[in-house]
Amino acid sequence: MSETLPHRLDRSASILAAPETVFAFFTDSARWARWWGAGSAIDARPGGQMRIRYPDGTEAVGEVKEVAPPERIVFTYGYASGKHLAPGASLVTIRLTPEGPGTRLELVHEFAEAAVRDLHVQGWRFQLSLFANVVADQEFANAAAVVDGWFEAWAIGDDRARDEAFARIAAESVRFRDRYSQLEGLAELSAHAGAAQRFMPGVRLERRGGVRHCQGVVLADWSAQGPDGQERMSGTNVFVMGAGGRLEAVTGFANPPGRS
Repeated sequence: MSETLPHRLDRSASILAAPETVFAFFTDSARWARWWGAGSAIDARPGGQMRIRYPDGTEAVGEVKEVAPPERIVFTYGYASGKHLAPGASLVTIRLTPEGPGTRLELVHEFAEAAVRDLHVQGWRFQLSLFANVVADQEFANAAAVVDGWFEAWAIGDDRARDEAFARIAAESVRFRDRYSQLEGLAELSAHAGAAQRFMPGVRLERRGGVRHCQGVVLADWSAQGPDGQERMSGTNVFVMGAGGRLEAVTGFANPPGRS
């Protein structure tokens, strides 16, 4: 901690993406603006300028002090208006370390005054939550296609083709749970889907509506259509995706009979 900035705010977050992916949001102005909002920009080199334009028109400005991809970036932080914090009056350090298949982000914001630090606690709690979602939106941009691939695989009759279809979208250790299933791994999943076709010939699963995604967890409504095109069942699946966009777990919920 700097001797002239004795008060610090510490915050951390887990991000479902590799450090290189996460760090790109600190070095590319387009990604920086996806986090902070239109008009925000960063010149990620020592001496480069940082600008954050908040939705209410408030502008934070700063100077980049250090850049060490994909591990560390340091920049000053203050407000263009000088209110609460003059430009250059505080220092932000962001460090990234691998955490399993993802990244641990650790942020330290140093201030000269404790009261000003306290004004920023909720702000960073909120902004790092937004950041985790912005990165996840990029990392899992193919969520709808993965969900569709899941439903389509259940209708593939050829064992090998079905194995390959599930393997393209799911981890080897994928788990599946619903009222009729407690499955561990791709082999069990594919065999179970094959058995379901024998007991319910001609039934196909289709996604209904858009997917809802938050930091690697995806909700998708579905409908089971019989060979006559009539709906036999409907429900919602919860998909848990890992870094890289592969399914790690799926839980299925069926609607009560008569409820679509």
